[in-house]
Amino acid sequence: NAMFLVGLSGGIASGKSTVVAVLQELGCAVIDADVIARQVVQPHLKAYQQIVHHFGTEILLENGEINREALGNIIFPQPEKRQLLNSITHPEIQKEMLKQILKYFVLGYRYVILDIPLLFETHRLTRFMKYTVLVYCSPRAQLSRLMQRNGLSQAEAEARIRSQLPLDEKRRFATHIIDNSGERESTRRQVLRLHTHLEDSLDFLWARLAAGTVVAGLAGLVYLLLRHFIS
Repeated sequence: NAMFLVGLSGGIASGKSTVVAVLQELGCAVIDADVIARQVVQPHLKAYQQIVHHFGTEILLENGEINREALGNIIFPQPEKRQLLNSITHPEIQKEMLKQILKYFVLGYRYVILDIPLLFETHRLTRFMKYTVLVYCSPRAQLSRLMQRNGLSQAEAEARIRSQLPLDEKRRFATHIIDNSGERESTRRQVLRLHTHLEDSLDFLWARLAAGTVVAGLAGLVYLLLRHFIS
């Protein structure tokens, strides 16, 4: 009973959530890195208590949750504070991701899809993935969608897109591309083709891998999630 990992990423407003929704509908196991990064710092959890202990209550919102912006303002100019935060959150994110991967493994899933926003920004991670999937859309579609979705001016939307690695550059690194520039139906057909390919894929990269190796591999993953969590 073997298993492999599939990395999934996109860009701002490229339509990744549409693709994830279809994959989940098809019964795929999808682990959302963003969700985990937020979960592990919820009030009363271990990481939360350590963060408040080290960074003080001024980084909290009125409802007691962590104010990500306030925390970001502290750690970006101070590398040692950033390291401190990483040392608190990494082990918790790592444990949670591993727990979810192992859960799906035990349930008999042959592959797990890891939805990681900054997958292509760091190449350390991609080597743990058997396949990497990029949800792509044309620069023009990306710009107009972002302006519509977030009510931004063209200049604001362009600035947000510029802060990320361009989708055209990410194309070079992906083993599979879902082009979401057109109609939803076309995107859906491409996801169905990808699903068939994953189901038929038999050379398992992760065959009988000891959990220890998985933990080592996830260390790189975790660093990334965190950068995204406070960005």
